[in-house]
Amino acid sequence: MQFKDVIGQHEVKQHLVEMVQQNRLSHALLFLGKEGSGALPLALAFAQFVVCQPTAPPVVEDLFGGFSALEVKPSFVLPEELPAQSGFQRAEQLMHPDIHFAYPVIPRKSGDKPKSTDYIAEWREFIQQSPYSNVYDWLQFIGADNKQGNITAEECNDIMRQLSLKSFESEYKVLVLWMPEYLGKEGNKLLKLIEEPPPNTLFILVAENEEQIIQTILSRCQLVKVPRLEDKEVEAALIERANTSATIAAQTAAICEGNYLEALQLLQHNEEDWLSLLKEWLNSTLVGGPVAQIKFTEDISKLGREKQKQFLRFFSHLIEQSVRIKVLGADSFAIAEAQKEFALRLNKIASVSQQQAIVEELDKAAYYIERNANGKMLFQALTIKLFHILKNGVVVEV
Repeated sequence: MQFKDVIGQHEVKQHLVEMVQQNRLSHALLFLGKEGSGALPLALAFAQFVVCQPTAPPVVEDLFGGFSALEVKPSFVLPEELPAQSGFQRAEQLMHPDIHFAYPVIPRKSGDKPKSTDYIAEWREFIQQSPYSNVYDWLQFIGADNKQGNITAEECNDIMRQLSLKSFESEYKVLVLWMPEYLGKEGNKLLKLIEEPPPNTLFILVAENEEQIIQTILSRCQLVKVPRLEDKEVEAALIERANTSATIAAQTAAICEGNYLEALQLLQHNEEDWLSLLKEWLNSTLVGGPVAQIKFTEDISKLGREKQKQFLRFFSHLIEQSVRIKVLGADSFAIAEAQKEFALRLNKIASVSQQQAIVEELDKAAYYIERNANGKMLFQALTIKLFHILKNGVVVEV
């Protein structure tokens, strides 16, 4: 993974490189970024940057594509300038002996005490395929089903063992620990190691939720905030990496709110399918009656929680377009024809305040889906709420 492979985040990239150049590199960093922001790809690129520095003076070039050239110390050079270096190639393949990984895993069978190294082949394949994926995708990739992933006490012991050894070929040894939120009390085993690490040892923790990290570990790390991506960055990435048309890329970027993973997931489903499903839902809610409503909730409950969240987000996006049309006019901004037609119809049956009430209910539903709410019951309750909002302009508790 190289910096040029990481979408956007130019300011963070520059900050990281300057920390190394100016000898301000802390021994423990916490990359904190929401799902789809690229915190993990950024951490992997930085780990590669740190371990793949040669001793020869570099040729100073544009760092990340679009940056002005920075003054680089003679002992440092970007990894992408070294395609023939064997260490660089191993780092690209996640096989460098001085870069170690830790991440949530599951027992393969009852009684197992799993470690990350047990899943290193799957990890390499997973990262090569989908570096912007989330921990749910990872656990499904290794066949977790309903099992809970963990970073175990055995894992912590293995980390201490690996980092106690001398580095093989690099000046630094680096540990990339993904999702420290999955560290329980056993994470306290790492406190002394993080506070007083062996020389030239770098901890890179990659997290999404700061409040779920053990406070004693959090207090020992230098925070690197990874912001959400800009819509234009997501749009450009979809065009260049996913071969998406400019129109679809712009529409998808507007919905996903800086989450590149969600953008990719949205592309897997044809927009007209979501729109048809949404029309079916509203028709069953307003005119179809109980039989149609039950059929819809049966269908939507089979989609799985990630698709359910995407569907709710799509509905929220269309409501946003509907309000913009009402305020600014239909010709004041670009919008797909099918979306415009739906938004105009929605404006005829719902006021701005009603649409705002619907968005609030959609947001609540997405929140509960993330926390494993029963999909059928949730959408049944949400259907009743939508009916009362659209018919009576009121929100009811269900």
